[in-house]
Amino acid sequence: MSTLVNFPSKNEVCAERFLFPHYSGVATYQPPCKRSRITAPFCFAIAEDQFAKLNQKWEEKRLCYIDALPNECLFEILRRLPGARERCASACVSKKWLSVLSSIRSSELPKETKTTLPDLNEDPMDVEEETETEECLQRSLEGKKATDIRLAAISISSGSRGTLGKLTIQGSHPTRGVTDKGLTAIGRGCPSLRVLSIWNVPRVTDTGLSEIADGCPLVEKVDLVECPLITDKGLIAIARKCPNLTSLNVESCVRIGNDGLQAIGQCCPKLTSVTIKNCPLVGDKGICDLVSSAGASLTKVKLHGLNIGDHAIANVGFHGKGVTDLTLSGLQSVAERGFWVMANTLGLQKLKSVAIISCPGLTDLGLASIAKCCPGLKQVHLRRCSQVSDAGVKAFCEAAKLLESLQLEECNRITLNGVLSALIMCGPKFKSLSLVKCLGIKDIITPPGMVQIPSCASLRSLTVRNCPGFTDASLAMVGKICPMLENIELSGLGDVSDHGLLPLINTCAGRLVNVNLCKNANLTDIAVTSLVKANGNTLKLLNLDGCKKVTDKTVMEIVERCAVLEELDLSRSMVSDYGISVLASAKQLKLRVLSLAGCQKLTGKGVILLGNMGKSLEGLNLLSCNLVNSYNLASLEEKLWWCDILV
Repeated sequence: MSTLVNFPSKNEVCAERFLFPHYSGVATYQPPCKRSRITAPFCFAIAEDQFAKLNQKWEEKRLCYIDALPNECLFEILRRLPGARERCASACVSKKWLSVLSSIRSSELPKETKTTLPDLNEDPMDVEEETETEECLQRSLEGKKATDIRLAAISISSGSRGTLGKLTIQGSHPTRGVTDKGLTAIGRGCPSLRVLSIWNVPRVTDTGLSEIADGCPLVEKVDLVECPLITDKGLIAIARKCPNLTSLNVESCVRIGNDGLQAIGQCCPKLTSVTIKNCPLVGDKGICDLVSSAGASLTKVKLHGLNIGDHAIANVGFHGKGVTDLTLSGLQSVAERGFWVMANTLGLQKLKSVAIISCPGLTDLGLASIAKCCPGLKQVHLRRCSQVSDAGVKAFCEAAKLLESLQLEECNRITLNGVLSALIMCGPKFKSLSLVKCLGIKDIITPPGMVQIPSCASLRSLTVRNCPGFTDASLAMVGKICPMLENIELSGLGDVSDHGLLPLINTCAGRLVNVNLCKNANLTDIAVTSLVKANGNTLKLLNLDGCKKVTDKTVMEIVERCAVLEELDLSRSMVSDYGISVLASAKQLKLRVLSLAGCQKLTGKGVILLGNMGKSLEGLNLLSCNLVNSYNLASLEEKLWWCDILV
């Protein structure tokens, strides 16, 4: 017979255990156990390094929440932000948000609407004029500051408003340098970009340049210097997408060749200036295609260090009907025939300035042909042209009737006889002559039967620099032929002394305005004081740098005679504290620039006296003044707080 067993319920068991926790069959009573209350603060004993690790994990976890959304969602959210200020604030959240924002094209952004009420006290016409005349922004990144992140920030902060007009990138960060991502951000966010200069950026390729072309159709000027990864493909993209291009400069880009230049000539009808330098893949075909297509609009052409020959130069002469400025440098393969044909095609009728540098193919025949066939030529610069002699210079000056300036540098076959003959043959508009490092310039003896020497009354400026054969006799001869000089630079002439300078001073008395006599160690106070006495009322610039025999006597004469002098250079002279005290106390003298670099007799006492000079002084050079201490300089800077002091 089965018996019915009644099991206690769950509540009964819990009550029993609560009332009789130690029940073992004996009915005893015991109060319930309670946890003791803790009143003191409870802290875990964790080391500082462990706490830092926990904090770092928490920060990483918290940041993960910010970047948890995929890029597609962030793109759709961020592109709907109402204005530029909101986008700039969002770009500061994280690099991911910055990257997403910089990838949004300006055309994908909503039109900004004003949320503020208009100012009823403001004239609406004034507001409209202000917005129309707003200038475009300019940004420049150099060295380590040139990174993709900075370019992305620029594209959001300025490009989102469409106001970035000029961007210059010089150099790149060694590890986080500019790449195609940075240029992509600029191309998508800065549609108003007009000037792009990229210098020494080795990681930029055609992809980045193509993004600029796609997003910035208003580009007018492009400079590509030392960009080894950019090829014809990138240049073709610029040509096809930027029809407003007016200036192109390509230098040391080893992968750019003829195809890129051909596209530029065909697709850019507004092109006016072209500079191609040290590009080994550019040949005759590229130059011919460029000038044949854009020759009517081109005004400035510069070709440096290219593997081109006579054919390319001849095409420049034939098609360059609008060229006014021509520079040919380092063209080793161009012969005499190329220069002759370039001139005789009669296409360079508007040419006004020409510079030919390190071209061994230029001879007397080619130089004379350029003068005869370019009637508007005004400025000529010849450097390291070893085949040009006196006959070529004489024939050139005789044919170039409108010539105003002639600069001869390192042309060693040209002598002083040829230079003087050229001066006599020049037309009435000839104003300036410069001779630099011409080793063939030596003294000549006047023929005994010549009673009167012809003069060049039109010459106003003469420069003779570092010509070791130019001595006192040469200077006296030039002074007789050129009596109307106003600007003189005679520097680095070790054999010129007072005897040669005094006749020139007497000839040009009362006319000299700018005089540069630096690095002439043989000049003394006699010649310089005579110069100041004769031209004190007209002299505005006087450079006596390196004239070691000039003393305080010259300074006293300058203070007394020179009323309009603005720039004075007494560097490395024998001027002492006394001369400086006289100079500083001259109230009638209104100097803007004063240089006393390397004056060994100048001490702290004289430097402190310079604090008495008027507020017209803008620049002061005290480099290498060994007797001047930091206390004297600090006192001077306190007195001349408005002046730019170089120490």
